[in-house]
Amino acid sequence: MASTTGKDEVSHYLPRVIDRVLDERLKSAGAVLIEGPKACGKTLTATRLAASQTRLDTDSAARDALRVDPGLVLNGKPPQLIDEWQLEADLVWNHVRHAVDQRARPGQFILTGSAVPHDDVRRHSGAGRFARLTMRPMSLFESGESTGDMSLAALMSGDRPTAGRTSLSIPDVADLVVRGGWPLNLRMSVTDAARANLDYLRNITEVDIPRIDGAQRDPARIFRFVQALARNTAMEQKVARLAAEAGADEAGGGAALLARTTAYDYLRALKRLMVLEEVTAWSTHLRSRATLRTAARTHLADPSLAAAALDAGPGRLLADLNTLGLLFESLVVRDTRVYAAPLDATVHYYRDSSNLEVDIIVQCRDGRWGAIEVKLGVSQIDEAAAHLIKFSRSVDTSKAGKPAMLAVVTATGYGYTRPQDGVVVLPLGAFGP
Repeated sequence: MASTTGKDEVSHYLPRVIDRVLDERLKSAGAVLIEGPKACGKTLTATRLAASQTRLDTDSAARDALRVDPGLVLNGKPPQLIDEWQLEADLVWNHVRHAVDQRARPGQFILTGSAVPHDDVRRHSGAGRFARLTMRPMSLFESGESTGDMSLAALMSGDRPTAGRTSLSIPDVADLVVRGGWPLNLRMSVTDAARANLDYLRNITEVDIPRIDGAQRDPARIFRFVQALARNTAMEQKVARLAAEAGADEAGGGAALLARTTAYDYLRALKRLMVLEEVTAWSTHLRSRATLRTAARTHLADPSLAAAALDAGPGRLLADLNTLGLLFESLVVRDTRVYAAPLDATVHYYRDSSNLEVDIIVQCRDGRWGAIEVKLGVSQIDEAAAHLIKFSRSVDTSKAGKPAMLAVVTATGYGYTRPQDGVVVLPLGAFGP
């Protein structure tokens, strides 16, 4: 039942940052699980290394055979790709676990999925067998809009690369926010990509959430909730506010009609589909008496989804720089997460009770950390740099260590390190892994 992977699908493959990570994990783990939202490129990335494959979303015969004897299907040449494995989650997960144990060799399976199973079978022991990777839409480096001259890995290692004036302009950034990082959108016009992104959202609200949630849901209500999330991009998650905004939309500005329990259901479903990601608060030792905020901030998987939900094309975003600034921050968060993966680093934000906040904290497992402020315009660099210096002085570096970098990401301009304070000015068009 397993088919041999052809080479035609990968002949025009655009390299992804996660490629090297996947290569490494296949050498150390019996199976690798790649998760991410639909259409972000998981299957093609896995196909590049798979020797055989089974696609459960399109091969109904394979799904029927799985229910009779999983060994009939999961017997391909390793590494075998099992695409959309969550459609038969229990059968696939348990058989792969046992097969990995019996074969006692790394690189046996690659599992790809665009939804987390309802009871999350991954909770069953996978230790020593599975490596788990998260894949996201393409970063600007992967899609060719960034030179990558200023590498996150280099910056976190203490190097200070530079970059000449980048080619991106603020109108270009508005176009990139609306187009998004979906591989299929790269050859589309911005207008066509915006339509595709709206169709993507409609499919989520009308098909995917009702399917995985298992309850009768009003797609229009779900869409209004997604619109509320889009308006609150890069803000701390307050479910009561989201429910009130979604309800007010329905009531035409009247009293909230969306129950908070329903809002929580929508959040869970969107997270299971991996189209909603949280940025958790960074916890560290402080010199001051301020206390740390702990609420997560929310971002849709790609800023283009927020733009689609708000019906915001490039022209509208350029006329509303506040909204463009928030979606630009979401774009930078997306790319930073992509670039952090090879470093085995996580991405957070910081805010304390004195309202001192930093947009992005990159935390490596070895203890290194860096702080990034995101500013759309170069006129805000001085203010952002002073803010980062103030923040760094509030951290107890005797316990947390000194920051590996303090950086201001801008939409345009040059890349350099400021001689007066050591803060890196990092144009997005030069940012890379």
